[in-house]
Amino acid sequence: MTDPIENTDLHYREEDWYAEDLGAARFVRCTFTDMDLSEVVTSGATFDQCTFANSRLNASTHRHTAFVACDFQRTSLFDATFEGCKMIGSVFADCTVRPIKVVGGQWRGVTMRGLNLSKLDLAGLDLREADLSMSDLTSTSLVGANLDGANLRETKLAGADLRGASLDRVDLAAAHLRRTHLDLAGAVLLAELQGALVDAEPVRQ
Repeated sequence: MTDPIENTDLHYREEDWYAEDLGAARFVRCTFTDMDLSEVVTSGATFDQCTFANSRLNASTHRHTAFVACDFQRTSLFDATFEGCKMIGSVFADCTVRPIKVVGGQWRGVTMRGLNLSKLDLAGLDLREADLSMSDLTSTSLVGANLDGANLRETKLAGADLRGASLDRVDLAAAHLRRTHLDLAGAVLLAELQGALVDAEPVRQ
């Protein structure tokens, strides 16, 4: 394959990069179409404004890699691992994203609208301004996650764990909640969104 150290404005099509170690490669405005990227390994790599279409990233491993404003279309990330990665402003459409392993990192402004994200462990993840509308987060762990400004409209949160999550500017009332785990702050926020007046002061007889 082409030397992956520095690539700009290239279109890779129907290539087999199975188990390639891309190291700290840098790709800018590149397109990957019908690519086998299964078990690919990156460490400190950068994908800037890249498109992945009809490709496979199954069982790939990415450490401290940045996917900035990337577009994932009909791509499978089955069993992929992302450790300390930046997924800022990227869009996932018709993708397989479970199971995946996510350890830390920043996924600010990602669009994962309508995806099946159920039973994933997204604890502590930075999901500020993310669009998770109409997605299925049933039994997903979002413990300690930063969801400030996230769109949860019609998101399924049955059995999800939101304890310790930051929920500033989040409309929980627009989500589907059923046996959703909330801490006191989250419960107060939900009550206020539904029109309740929450008074922390005890009633004096």
